[in-house]
Amino acid sequence: MAVHAIVVAGEPVLRQKAKKIKHFAPAVESLVQDMLESMHAADGLGLAAPQIGVPLRVIIIQMPPETDEEGNETAPGELYVYCNPQIIKAEGEEEIDEACLSVPGYVGAVKRSTQITVKGQDAQGHKVRTKAEGLLARAFQHEIDHLDGILYIDRVDSPEKLHRIVEDEEEAETELI
Repeated sequence: MAVHAIVVAGEPVLRQKAKKIKHFAPAVESLVQDMLESMHAADGLGLAAPQIGVPLRVIIIQMPPETDEEGNETAPGELYVYCNPQIIKAEGEEEIDEACLSVPGYVGAVKRSTQITVKGQDAQGHKVRTKAEGLLARAFQHEIDHLDGILYIDRVDSPEKLHRIVEDEEEAETELI
């Protein structure tokens, strides 16, 4: 497997609509492993295949690990692998700062649904469905946007809601999805 460089805003692959996975060959599982390694190397929470230059409808999300009261990791964060994901239900709305591995150095306030239901297929082609809320719902919406050529900065409704990150703030509460 391999760690790939994260494609940044300005590259055409990030503005294309990604192609649907039709054949679930071992190459899809290999792509997912490359995406996972690349996401971990970049300290991200989620990644879409176009972010490593592959225009296919594949996303991964790994939630932060569970920790005990002392901050020790007690369980790894749950991993979600979705091919051909679709949001089939969305409720609520909130505006929260988001960041993105493909738009380094910035955060922006984006309105997203607070609860969603997503369906798709796993890396082997089996049907999967997830009801998500909070950070997980936001991550699914963010990554699915990538598959449609949409960056979070396209959803920031005014320039005043987009901010440059200074080094210390980057470690703050904004997850890079």
